[in-house]
Amino acid sequence: MSPKTRIGLIGYGKTGRAVANIFSTDPRFELRWIARRTASGVAQTHPDTAVPIISIEQQPFEELFIRHPVDAVVDFSLPETVHLYGEIVRKRRIMLVSAISAYSKSDLAYIRNLGKYTRVMCSPNITLGINFLMTAANLLRKVAPFADVEILEQHFKEKPEVSGTALKIAEKLGVEDDQVTSLRLGGIIGEHEVIFGFPHQTVRLIHSSIRREAFGTGAAFALSQLASCDIGFYTFEDLLLRATSNNELPKPGISRATI
Repeated sequence: MSPKTRIGLIGYGKTGRAVANIFSTDPRFELRWIARRTASGVAQTHPDTAVPIISIEQQPFEELFIRHPVDAVVDFSLPETVHLYGEIVRKRRIMLVSAISAYSKSDLAYIRNLGKYTRVMCSPNITLGINFLMTAANLLRKVAPFADVEILEQHFKEKPEVSGTALKIAEKLGVEDDQVTSLRLGGIIGEHEVIFGFPHQTVRLIHSSIRREAFGTGAAFALSQLASCDIGFYTFEDLLLRATSNNELPKPGISRATI
């Protein structure tokens, strides 16, 4: 039996909790710890498990990685957090799966550089379904570049910014950001729709996130694929194509899809 991949999870909001649920029950992985900015007001272990929830204000990452070694880090926190642990990941060659949607260009450049030393996967949305949608939409766009394209994204009322996933879809399809419409309604977890307008017909590609655990299954998929990759920087699309094709991955650091 292959040894379990030891995981450190960074971020313990609503999505982080759902991701922790997936890793806690997947026999391929061992969730060693969960790190968050502060542990005040929450349990010190993940419910129903003995996985510790650690405040990085009380135990810096350098100490955390020494006390609780891991093979991979999964980050669902904030864009600036990568700069707190990035050099540790680089030195120890720890795999990194990042699902942050609001990285700046300088943050992305930093993460790409980490891919020179270890295996890194970075995409703004790591659900299998949304990445399949993007692949299908890109194919249709190439077949019918004359079609009108509009993107609709819907999220929970408290989400202030435009969906990073929707902006990524717009970028891939070569359409302007003003062709992205945002709706904020109730407790919608996330829905993305790409509408292609043709003469006499329309095509609608829709992805709905029903539960936040979808991000956990996506992270598990990414880690399972990344573990057999060469050192380099990859997107979720790279790993999806790897799983559905016999073709080799592009050379490390050269992604078929840019972030």
